[in-house]
Amino acid sequence: MNTASNQNIYIGVDTGKAQLDIYVRPTAHFFSVPNTDKGIKDALKIIKPYQPERIIIEATGRLEMPFVLACIEANLPIVRANPVHIKRFAGAIGRRAKNDRLDAELIAHYGDAIKPEITIIKAENIRLMSDLVIRRNQLLSMQTMEKNRLQILPKTLHSTIKPMLTAMKNQITNIEQKLVKLIEACPEYQTKNTLLQSVPGIGSIAAASIISNVPELGYITNKQAASLIGVAPVTKESGRYKGKRVIQGGRAQVRTVLYMAMMSAMQCNPVFKATYTRLVAAGKPKKVAIIACVRKMVVILNSMLRDGVMWDKNLAKI
Repeated sequence: MNTASNQNIYIGVDTGKAQLDIYVRPTAHFFSVPNTDKGIKDALKIIKPYQPERIIIEATGRLEMPFVLACIEANLPIVRANPVHIKRFAGAIGRRAKNDRLDAELIAHYGDAIKPEITIIKAENIRLMSDLVIRRNQLLSMQTMEKNRLQILPKTLHSTIKPMLTAMKNQITNIEQKLVKLIEACPEYQTKNTLLQSVPGIGSIAAASIISNVPELGYITNKQAASLIGVAPVTKESGRYKGKRVIQGGRAQVRTVLYMAMMSAMQCNPVFKATYTRLVAAGKPKKVAIIACVRKMVVILNSMLRDGVMWDKNLAKI
């Protein structure tokens, strides 16, 4: 094994359900281990002597998390990279061939060329809060599908649907109770929760989603906050071409929760209702007007958390 100290080592990890394929750049050392606790432990024993600059692994959902958490515990510089960025990098360098070794090599090459920021993993209770919000959204989607089936299927089949709806309702309630307990267990979360829910239209779920998925809110500029959530319009212009400004990227889960919160806020919060009405009257499509209201809400929430103040309708002038 070549662990020369004069080399900057970048390690790419291609994640699979059954195994991890690992490539060390520039030594070209390649090996595979099972994606199990023992396999990860064995991989770290091989990786540590290299003293890598970065270990890069694709954020594939959940499969990579045991390896990521093990690296954090071992004080290794782990990066959870966006798969889209790696795919675009592959296109930029003309890489088309694919197999396990080449994929791991590509990920290492991406880390060496781009040098993405080291991933900072949230505290365990924050991760749990985020997972609970995600699971609640999943249950709500399934609940909606079952309710739709209840309307279109024969009554003879209703007995197979209603127990499912009852079970889902109970699980959703259980998740909401767990979210409340997690927030109540931490004074910092309690303070944020109180500030966030002082805004008419922001409920416990929206507040929990913001606390767990956007911990940066209150510590960044308003422009950065809008971009982080993915509600800042991106300009598409080149020469004489002037395309429509669209939103893209950002944290989709939070954006979805805030979009639903805005549907409620427009009914009970005169500030956002007035903004929405004005934009629609000016000819903006309804969805565009709602997103603009969400952007306004994000800016207000960021300012409130930054200054530690409760909701005030005068904040809407920001």
